[in-house]
Amino acid sequence: MHIEQLRGLTAALKENIGKVILGKEEQIEKVLLCLYASGHILLEDIPGTGKTTLAKALARSLDCPFKRIQFTPDLLPSELTGINYYNQKEQAFQFRPGAIFTSILLADEINRATPRTQSSLLECMEERQCSVDGVTYPMAQPFLVIATQNPVEIQGTFPLPEAQLDRFFMKLSLGYPDMEQERDMLAAYRETFPLEALSPICSKEEVLEAQKQVAQIRVSRPVSGYMVSLANATRRHEKIRLGLSPRGSLALMRASQAKAAVQGRAYVLPDDVKAVFSDVAAHRIICRGYQMGQADAAARDILGQILDQTPAPVEQQENA
Repeated sequence: MHIEQLRGLTAALKENIGKVILGKEEQIEKVLLCLYASGHILLEDIPGTGKTTLAKALARSLDCPFKRIQFTPDLLPSELTGINYYNQKEQAFQFRPGAIFTSILLADEINRATPRTQSSLLECMEERQCSVDGVTYPMAQPFLVIATQNPVEIQGTFPLPEAQLDRFFMKLSLGYPDMEQERDMLAAYRETFPLEALSPICSKEEVLEAQKQVAQIRVSRPVSGYMVSLANATRRHEKIRLGLSPRGSLALMRASQAKAAVQGRAYVLPDDVKAVFSDVAAHRIICRGYQMGQADAAARDILGQILDQTPAPVEQQENA
């Protein structure tokens, strides 16, 4: 797949998903960046803003297997990973795959499950494999976890630990629509439900080709040095208790590659890094002295300061 083909695919997917999620082109593009970079997505927003609908719209736009599982306090890890059961007819144990054995997994309200159940996603998200009773099973390709959570309700929830947050490629929020977008939404949903009319416009093979193309986007030494400088700045900042991890630096590079690709370039510019830095880094750092409800806004404010204070390299296009 060439760059122009990837741009065309991106435009088609944005248009298709935009039939359901109105007026959120920027957020839709960021979801596609995660898809192209083989990264998982955490959608955090208040109820009713379209988190689950966005995940379903993406899944319906891709010709890939999709499963949705509602996370609740009584959800068991085996319901995600699968179990070995005794088949009396065959007189042998057989493996029954769990919900994670799919290409796109919607983990709805992930913070309502217990830490034990949440931890069952760690191996498959990072290593693209799942171990059950000493046997390791590979995950499907592509494999994408889209998790949603509600930051308002605290009772009956289990906040994700930092180790699991770090495995999410980006943390995104849809937010409220403006008045014109909301009027358009009411008109679009008056007689029909647009999600039901969506059909796949991208095959599994095209997704894998897009991921290969993004991985080949060039990252020059000055630009990679800029990424390292930004990561290092989060580790030295006086208001940050826990800075960006090396996994976060790798995610920043992959996200920048995906951003460059959808812009039609075969190389990464500092502007690509700036465009994705906050979405990649905000959920991976811990700020000092902020309550849970204020942490994300504070993190993004501090990351904005770091972007302003860290010099970006100036390169000519031919040297990129």
